[in-house]
Parts: sequence; C-alpha cells; structure tokens
Amino acid sequence: MRYLILSDIHANLEALEKCLEVAQGKYEAAVCLGDIVGYGPDPNAVIDLVRQTVDTVIRGNHDKACCGITDAEDFNPMALAATFWTRKALTPEHAHFLRQLPAGPLFLASFEMVHGSIENEDEYVIGPPEAIPALQNQTAPVVLFGHTHYQGGFALNNDGAFQSIPARVGKDGHVFPLQDGTRYLINPGSVGQPRDHDWRAAFAIFDDRDRQMEFFRTPYDLPTTQKKMMQAALPEPLIRRLEVGR
Repeated sequence: MRYLILSDIHANLEALEKCLEVAQGKYEAAVCLGDIVGYGPDPNAVIDLVRQTVDTVIRGNHDKACCGITDAEDFNPMALAATFWTRKALTPEHAHFLRQLPAGPLFLASFEMVHGSIENEDEYVIGPPEAIPALQNQTAPVVLFGHTHYQGGFALNNDGAFQSIPARVGKDGHVFPLQDGTRYLINPGSVGQPRDHDWRAAFAIFDDRDRQMEFFRTPYDLPTTQKKMMQAALPEPLIRRLEVGR
C-alpha cells in the first residue's frame, strides 16, 4: 500500500493544498504525524481539509496547546502568541476535534506513527544522540516522526551501522529504498513551516509493498499565506521565516 505522509502543517492552507495536489493519484491512504495547527493563519480551514482527506491523524504539541490540553508554558514568545491567537480563532467544533486526537505512538499495518519520538511525543529527534537510542529501542522496522521540520531520517542495521538519510529532492522526488534487517526513523518534513533551509512544502510517500520512501518538495503560494498572517497580526518573524525555510 502507498501512504501519503504529512506532518507539521501548522495551519498553512496554501502549502497543504499544494501538497495534496502534487500527491494526487500517488497514494491510497493518508496519515498525518501531528501539528495540524499553530503558527499559521488558517486553523479551521486546515482542520476541515485534513478531516476530508487524511485517514489517520495523531496529535502534536501545538495541537495540544492550541486546544487547551497544555498551557504552552514551554513555548517561545512567538509560538505562544500564535497559540493564543489560534485558541481565539478556532471554532468549538475544531477545538473539540483537536482534543480528541490520539497521542502517538500509533501502530498501523507496516509502520508506527509518532510526533516526536516513541518515548516522548514532544522530544526532538535531531541527530545521532537522539536517533541511535530510539532506533535501538523501537520494535517496528519503520517509525515515522515529525516535530523537527527536517525532511530525511536515520537508519540502523542489524550490524549496528548507523546512517543519516538525506532528502535529496529533485523535480520528481527522491526515492530511498528500504533494506531488510534495518530499522528506520523517517521524517517527511514539514508541510507548512520547513526549517531545513528549503522553503518549499515537504511530504513523503511510503510504499510498503516495494519497500521504499519517496521524498517530495513543492513550491506553493507563499505570498498569500504571508498576507493572511500579516492581516491576523501574527508575529513578523514567523511570517518572514517561511521565506527561508528555517
């Protein structure tokens, strides 16, 4: 089966719409690894579109904060300001939807879904210090994670050889074959707020029959998103960071 893997949409409607357009016809089911809302200007519209198009969703830390499950006391001032704005913007129905989202890890037929890590949904898995223990402890051969907004991942084979997985994306995507006897942590990247110095919206498609991950990047209507953010008086650095992908 071919799965569309989305993560960290962050209320960016234009980016989500473009990813769905590019992915059309390439997958049979869609999953989201959390952070549907937060930072961006269209929380209600994005939740509606996710509910219409995504089969399985787990929560992220911004989803929890924006619906009031957590108080966001660990957020930086810009993230906190966006969280307070989102709380006011959300309809009661959409806030309820966020509160009902399950926490990871969530196991599907051939992979496990987490937002941060299996041990802690809010943990950042950025490099070897976090990735190697996680790979050693995971039971599923493939774990999909988000939270860092970095496309790529990590691998550890049965001989203990560790590998960082780059996402070298050209026009038609980058295919990364998965090997037997190897555990993988795969991040599809952020749909709505990439931080790996590539401003384009990111997603991935996992083919569990052919055992391969395909990474995608696509331009989207960034000026429209930024205009909406300015109209909402969201923090200026959040608006500008979208241009440079960090």
